[in-house]
Amino acid sequence: MNIPSNLKYLPTHEWVLVEGSKAKVGISDFAQHALGDVVYISLPEVGDEVTADESFADIESVKAASEVFCPVSGTVTAINEDLDADAGLLNQDPYTNWIIEVEFSALSDKLVDAAQYEKICNEEK
Repeated sequence: MNIPSNLKYLPTHEWVLVEGSKAKVGISDFAQHALGDVVYISLPEVGDEVTADESFADIESVKAASEVFCPVSGTVTAINEDLDADAGLLNQDPYTNWIIEVEFSALSDKLVDAAQYEKICNEEK
């Protein structure tokens, strides 16, 4: 299981990379394995507001559909349009293939570091 140490994670298996006042958001390696082959993701629009710990997208796989929760509050400044054409990119590399970028005003108070996240994943196996 790949858990990059430079990211923060929600216990619901989303990651965030903070770069100044912007944050890239995606799903973890654990999440993409649990979902199986991802076939579709609903993406928000640039300019949409997102709220920490609330759903901002839905992912559908051959196994199930799942909500994606946001680790930050703020305004969507970019979406990964490549996922519109091929949502399966999330299975290939969930860390390179981020979902949204947000100009954020607040971080979730539920975020954990890589070591804490690894413990959460091991408890769910």
